[in-house]
This record gives sequence, structure tokens and C-alpha cells, in this order.
Amino acid sequence: MQVIKKYKWTWILLGIALIMAVYLMWNTAFASQEKLPEIREIQSFSMENVDGRNVSLADTQGKVRLFYFYFTSCPDVCPITTFTLSQVQDLLKEDGTFGDKASFVSISFDPKVDTREKIKTFADRFHADYSGWYFLRGDMDKTKQLAKESFQILIEGENKDDFAHMNMIGLVDENNQLRKVYNAFNTEDVQPEVIAEDIRRLIKE
Repeated sequence: MQVIKKYKWTWILLGIALIMAVYLMWNTAFASQEKLPEIREIQSFSMENVDGRNVSLADTQGKVRLFYFYFTSCPDVCPITTFTLSQVQDLLKEDGTFGDKASFVSISFDPKVDTREKIKTFADRFHADYSGWYFLRGDMDKTKQLAKESFQILIEGENKDDFAHMNMIGLVDENNQLRKVYNAFNTEDVQPEVIAEDIRRLIKE
């Protein structure tokens, strides 16, 4: 009894610490189960794939998808972000998710320069698996419109010398609903493990 009185505050502090630990564990578990919000529906499109086939939004439907707008002559952010996507690809291939339940859609907004051959050379640098990764090209104005209206991604300029674009990645669910937009300038936001886990969460919904 005297021991309890002597260390009363120690026991109280330990009790508080235990309660806080349980609360944090419960709060973290609960937060991880919260669904990502539905932001908006993605507009339909039809573009040329790197293999020459036309690919529409409907062709990609039924899988969780990452959308990224880029151009192959980009001197900085596009290659870096595409490398990040390749890391996400590798993580999803480990459990058989990539290609089966998830796919990527990279869309060039510089179709005059970005021929199928040039796009393939770019994609091969990052070991892209074409069974689940579409590399598309289409009309520049329609591509800019898709980026702006579906993803709120602004693309300005008319050629590789004056392009200015927001470097974002869109996460789209099986039903063409945009669920999250990653700021690729934020290294914490675009960690491959984080993106891969978000994709797995959507697949489980």
C-alpha cells in the first residue's frame, strides 16, 4: 500500500500514457479505414496508345488507375515522376495487382513531338510494363481540356520550349471517379509505398 502511495504519480502518468497509446492506435486504425472522397467523374476520351491502338476511358474502366500528364522532352519533373510511377508499378506487381486490378495512364500533351516511337523510348527507360501501363497521345487541346476539367491540372504553352504545367497524379477508381490528386512536387505525398497502399484500399472497396 505504501509502495502505491509512494509512486502514485508514476502510476497515474503510466495510466495516462497507456490510455493515450490505445487512443492513438484506435484513431490511426479508424482513419486508415476512412474512404477517399469522390471528387468528380472523369470525362471520356479516346487516344492513340504506344502500340497504335485507340484506347478510350471505357477500355480502362473496371480497374483502379493513376493518370499522369507529361511530355517526353520535359527536362525535369516528368522523368522524375514517371520514375516514381515505375516504383509504384513494381510494388503492385509483387502481389499481382498491377495489370489485373490496377493500371496507369500516362498522357502526352505534346503530340507533335511525341510520336509513338519517341514515347516508347521514353517509357522503356522506366521499364514500363505495357500490360498495365497505357502511354497515350491525342489532340493537344482536347488533352489540355481533359487535364483541366477532370483533374484540375493546368497545362499552358504550345511547344516544348514554353510548356508550363502542374505536376500532379490523379487516382481514379473503377467507376471513373477521381478520388485523390497527388502533388508530385511534394516528396512525402508521392512516396511509392503511399500511392500503392491507396490503390490497394480502393481495390478493396
